[in-house]
Amino acid sequence: MQEKENVIEMLEKAVKAIKQEDVIAIKDLSNRTLHTSAIYQDPDNINVAVVLYALSKILERTRYHEMEGWAKFIKTYEDSLGNALIALKRNDIDAYRSQINRIKEAVDKLSGKLKGYIEGVFRKAQINKASRIYEHGISREVAAKILGISLWELNDYVGRTGIADVDLAYTLDIKKRIKNAEDIFR
Repeated sequence: MQEKENVIEMLEKAVKAIKQEDVIAIKDLSNRTLHTSAIYQDPDNINVAVVLYALSKILERTRYHEMEGWAKFIKTYEDSLGNALIALKRNDIDAYRSQINRIKEAVDKLSGKLKGYIEGVFRKAQINKASRIYEHGISREVAAKILGISLWELNDYVGRTGIADVDLAYTLDIKKRIKNAEDIFR
């Protein structure tokens, strides 16, 4: 795991934000974690980014809160993040990963519409985070592989959002570059 201290800090802040139901803070933590994830391409950091982003989206959708299974699911989510934090502080990476996986398993245990909704949120979170990693200069293929999504899904999302259309650098046209080069050698 790269940047363990960063993940610990993110989880500490996330646990506080969950108690305050501060959706914006949770989403910001996910974005902050993603920057580190893109640099190191570390699955542990990426999983935290996805889990936090998905949580922010789930908490935003207040209609979920009334559905059967919600209370148990959100309790598992909160407990797992807290336990993941404790595991990291003890330097027990396997226990940390187990707690993150427990969140994903909690989704599988849901039933009815809530399960479908939350599965969709997680899938969209993976696609969103893959696009953000791509924005940081990682190839689409690598970003899709890291997040466990298809290249097709990522290309579709990137195409709809216009991320691929953003010019990262401004360059002069060829005639102006030639003129500049000529001026340098005169």
